[in-house]
Amino acid sequence: MLSSEEFIRISLEINLFFQRIMKEHLFFIEINLQPVQSSFIAKANELKLRFERLLEETVIHANGIITKDTFESNEFVTPYTLKAEELNSKLTGASINIGITKAELGLANTKNSDCEARLESIVWDLNNRSINALKEVIAYKKKLLDLVSECKIFITLYDEMLEHVTEEAEYYLKLLQSLQKRKIIRKPLCEGLNFWNHIMSEHAEFIDGMLDPTEDALKKAVKTFAVEFEKLVKDCITSAEKDMLQKSLKSTENIKDFKGKSTEGLLACKIKSIIPPLLADHVLREANHYLRILMALD
Repeated sequence: MLSSEEFIRISLEINLFFQRIMKEHLFFIEINLQPVQSSFIAKANELKLRFERLLEETVIHANGIITKDTFESNEFVTPYTLKAEELNSKLTGASINIGITKAELGLANTKNSDCEARLESIVWDLNNRSINALKEVIAYKKKLLDLVSECKIFITLYDEMLEHVTEEAEYYLKLLQSLQKRKIIRKPLCEGLNFWNHIMSEHAEFIDGMLDPTEDALKKAVKTFAVEFEKLVKDCITSAEKDMLQKSLKSTENIKDFKGKSTEGLLACKIKSIIPPLLADHVLREANHYLRILMALD
């Protein structure tokens, strides 16, 4: 059973990370739907704005609560996030509340001794509203995927990517539901590693598919990452847990560095692709998040 202080801190850290991930999923859906699907575009925007409002609240309450390791992990925002948001909003015309990012860049991790008295009920309510929004987002994503698979809607996102963003939303939902019971989901090591290793593999596959065919070196690198992470998933059942943890840590450090350099290259217009810079920053933050988890397990 989590203490009040643990409940508050872990909830805020999870929400800081995943609320941004969710709003960006909806941004990517919004800008990749076709104009004829105006109702789906409007719904994506509505849900995006809902998560932006939730994230605004989370940032306010997280100041002085989050741990130093989490604060310094660059999983909430990176040095590239603000520029990527500004560029993608300008190029697509879709709104992004960059004020949230500016506020997050100013977050402090100094201890707030009044955290329990002030925040427990506030955070419980924030989690609950996030759960309700997530259920709606998951239903929306599944509806969209069904229509795409039936060729009733055209969207310039892979079916697998729509499945991917749905799985991440479902994972976030389970985390919050567990936290509301003052518990943390504890899985066998391989099960936890396999979820994120598979996520990293799919990131590599998506990057490969969105790079220009002439970007031979980058395509070769991400294909190697995709194979490497899927091998980690398959090997986890038969290999020693400590060995798999170290291998996952090394692979994640490598793909994190690759994603960081790719984000820089995209922002500088030095990479030929159809990858939005914000998507590159998005998957970089997920690698940073996973890396922090791995380092805590090591």
